[in-house]
Amino acid sequence: MRSEVRKAKVAGVGSFVPEKVLSNSDLEDMVDTNDEWITTRTGIKERRVVEEGMSTSDLAYEAAKLALADAGLKAQDLDLILVATATPDHLAFPSTACIVQDKLGAKGVPAFDLAAACTGFVYGVSVATQYIETGAYDNILVIGAETLSKIIDWEDRSTCILFGDGAGAAVLTPTEKGGILSNLLGADGAQSQVLKVEGGGSKNPLSQSIIDEGLHYIEMEGNPVFKFAVRILGRAANEALEIAGLDDSDIDYLVPHQANIRIIDAAAKRLDLQKEQVYVNLDKYGNTSAASIPLALDGAVKSGDIKEGDIVVLVGFGAGLTWGATVIEWS
Repeated sequence: MRSEVRKAKVAGVGSFVPEKVLSNSDLEDMVDTNDEWITTRTGIKERRVVEEGMSTSDLAYEAAKLALADAGLKAQDLDLILVATATPDHLAFPSTACIVQDKLGAKGVPAFDLAAACTGFVYGVSVATQYIETGAYDNILVIGAETLSKIIDWEDRSTCILFGDGAGAAVLTPTEKGGILSNLLGADGAQSQVLKVEGGGSKNPLSQSIIDEGLHYIEMEGNPVFKFAVRILGRAANEALEIAGLDDSDIDYLVPHQANIRIIDAAAKRLDLQKEQVYVNLDKYGNTSAASIPLALDGAVKSGDIKEGDIVVLVGFGAGLTWGATVIEWS
């Protein structure tokens, strides 16, 4: 186990989702699909979508306020704000983190975005951990927020059934007991084309032809993504545990990326976990990308499933392809 005296801990969590619910039965009226097909293959029953005019920073701001309150801190106490998102308010700049900073009134606090898709929150926690362990900063706000409904082709039944909007946040602070024991990150750019948004960046700048071809929407090759996810979730968790000097028998609670119930079940089986040791809210929110893990973590904490002293593993995967895991001794 790592020996630093100063570690980082999760001092507060919060989450926020839009009011509008889009159920599987609603989707039956939009595309050729049905509730049984979606539920059987994904575990999703409904998802939340933003109303017109609501942006990612709006969701992030609401989750941030709740996390700060849970940590007993004010925005002015923060030393850094990180926002993990694949759906920023603006394509280039300003960063969504800067917009959230202004909304919070955290004047002068450094803020920047992270882009690691669904693994973004774990990447953010890893970055924040380094700042705290080195003593550079004390109070760091890490947010995962998405409005994926903005980049979904609602006529593509292979993707529109999967994703939802939401935000989750965590405040990290120093601790000398417990806290974050390890972080494990990885990426495989050779598989970057299996999950992507082709249009809108410097390679294919947004234009009328890009819009006409639908290249500004999410494109996914389902089979390779599924196979990758089944392999990587359990492996990433095991590697992070090994860094912390632990193994899968030490896990008390798993908070996985909420992408597909079959992927979650495969990870739980590999880690030899019982159903009650794994948090799932996929049925209510679908895949919310970078918001998925913090949204689930907030739910697990608020429900009392995670207790003082528990060994908690956060683990996810995403476009890039990326993956990551964080091991926490909850304190």
